[in-house]
Amino acid sequence: MLSQDPYPSRTQNNAGILARHDPVLYADAEVPLQQVSPLDAAQRASYQQNGFLLMPDLFKPDEVAYLFGAMQTMREEFTHAGRKEVIAEPGSGEVRSIFNVHRLNEIFANLVCDPRVLNVAREILGSEVYIHQSRINYKPGFTGKEFYWHSDFETWHSEDGMPAMRALSCSILLTDNSDCNGPLMLIPGSHHHYVSCLGETPDENYKTSLKKQDVGVPDQILLRYLADMGGIKSCAGKAGSVVFFDCNTMHGSNGNITPYPRSNVFFVYNSIANQLEAPKGGLIPRPEFVAAREGIVALSPQALALA
Repeated sequence: MLSQDPYPSRTQNNAGILARHDPVLYADAEVPLQQVSPLDAAQRASYQQNGFLLMPDLFKPDEVAYLFGAMQTMREEFTHAGRKEVIAEPGSGEVRSIFNVHRLNEIFANLVCDPRVLNVAREILGSEVYIHQSRINYKPGFTGKEFYWHSDFETWHSEDGMPAMRALSCSILLTDNSDCNGPLMLIPGSHHHYVSCLGETPDENYKTSLKKQDVGVPDQILLRYLADMGGIKSCAGKAGSVVFFDCNTMHGSNGNITPYPRSNVFFVYNSIANQLEAPKGGLIPRPEFVAAREGIVALSPQALALA
């Protein structure tokens, strides 16, 4: 007999906060990793408590310039290509995101294996990992739109069938992210609570939710409760910095009306032991470029090559 879903959402008449049943740090994992730990005790404790970790200057200026060039080339090539992986900004039509970049571009395929990010994911998740989702978020100057508060896990669990909170996001800053140009904002400690949301998921919800999320949106009273407990942290940082955050950490970002774009490359590492099952509610699985199900293999560390 199947056990009851510990993280129900979009199926009930009331929103609510449920207990988290999964670890944050998988320190006692069954799969031993033959690696030197990239995190110290203070960093591990901070991630456990807050649900995220900002690591400044993880990538050098020449590496950032190399990656920035690859990012700009992809935008130029994909803007008018009619590719399904390209998500446009509501209203302006400018490129908001390009998905599946680790499969579309050799440079970003190499980047997901860089030990500076891969080994952090392997340590926190306590297992070998693969890429559940990858994308470049451009957020152009003047017209970059906001993205409302949400837990990624609520979407991945409901729409992709991700079983457990054994995934994390890695955002590599390729431009300076200031407090003014729409940086990532997180609610510290919110990852310890699962926010169940109202609203039935429509078919092919991803076609609209990747531009503006209307389903899986947390209740405002519950958001206020979480923010009153943990506050709100803006993850501003210089280009080359990296933000790691738990799949269930509540986050969002403001619009960007400054002249300065805020561009980051974004990888979701998922445990090889946490592969996707059937979506909830009989939904059709989202496309491969949004949620990987095919050709899943564990990633191996490989240093970034500037060539």
